[in-house]
Amino acid sequence: MKKSRIGILTGGGDCAGLNPAIKWVVKSALDERLTAERGIQYEVVGIRDGWKGLVGTEQPSVMALDQGVVRTWDRYGGTMLGTSRTNPYDPKNDRSKAALNNIRQLGLEAIVVIGGDDTLSVAARLHEEGVNVVGIPKTIDKDLVGTEYTLGFETALNIITEEIDRLRTTAGSHERIFVVETMGRNAGWLALEGGESAGAFLILIPEHEFSLHKVNELVLEGRRAGARYDIIVASEGAKPAGYTEFVRSMATDSFGHKALGGIAEFLADEICSSTGLETRSIVLSHLQRGGAPCAYDRRMGRYFGIAAMDLIVRKSYGRMVSYRGGGFIAVPISDVIGKLSLVDVKTQYDTDRYNGRRTILTK
Repeated sequence: MKKSRIGILTGGGDCAGLNPAIKWVVKSALDERLTAERGIQYEVVGIRDGWKGLVGTEQPSVMALDQGVVRTWDRYGGTMLGTSRTNPYDPKNDRSKAALNNIRQLGLEAIVVIGGDDTLSVAARLHEEGVNVVGIPKTIDKDLVGTEYTLGFETALNIITEEIDRLRTTAGSHERIFVVETMGRNAGWLALEGGESAGAFLILIPEHEFSLHKVNELVLEGRRAGARYDIIVASEGAKPAGYTEFVRSMATDSFGHKALGGIAEFLADEICSSTGLETRSIVLSHLQRGGAPCAYDRRMGRYFGIAAMDLIVRKSYGRMVSYRGGGFIAVPISDVIGKLSLVDVKTQYDTDRYNGRRTILTK
């Protein structure tokens, strides 16, 4: 019987939903019915710590995966394989040849790559060099094009909603305003949908620059109407008109990204000094990535994992599994990378009240 070895890795920031996807790639590959149907005995190895596990000059860092190993993985957040922001094609330290050599050394027929734009961009380049790759979309920012869902998003929304619910008790007790900073470098999906779910007073997103004066006026208007406290949700990439994005560090990672952050603290200080109302900031940061996956991410991880194995069985490489229009399809990875899925301000955002849309029906 023919044998085939498959590799799987997770790259970039961790999130909920990764382990369910890994589990279901493994379960699908090792299904006895598939072996009988295809006459191929599949073996799956997990590549540790993303692309970092393939760029060492010594033995690549891998672990054998079978149904017993992954049996309980879908219950847990993060990634049991580990992850990193390693870029084998980093112009300052190109280790792509080491990655290619290690892929050959491992005898991998295909690699399932779970990640966002950066991780998938590496997969696309490796595919150009003859490596068989299949992608699974993962990012809590939900900013990948070609798919309506990315693993981790729904769990992150739940966390934002839950944390804001907790903030309300202390905000109301002390008549405070809280500015809550969410992740979202370029896309405001987390802030928008998290803010809508939590009933935030104002929502500020990267796709629309806001007026500091208008924010202060809306806050004062709310107080005049009897509001005891306010919750304002802001993406880390949101910025006032005339300002650049707020950066925590000028240092960049191997994909050229700076660490954003600081908009909540800045805005809280501005509101407090302009209105005289006590205002505090809170940064949700990595809380949004952590914890067990919600039911939706467990199911989507399952479906994406099964779909990825479908592509391998069909030898349909260089493609990413996608959820669109209520169904699962596959799209070329090359069509996905270097682009962003952003909030459509005209149809999904209220620029007058800095909040979610107030008109839903389009016909």
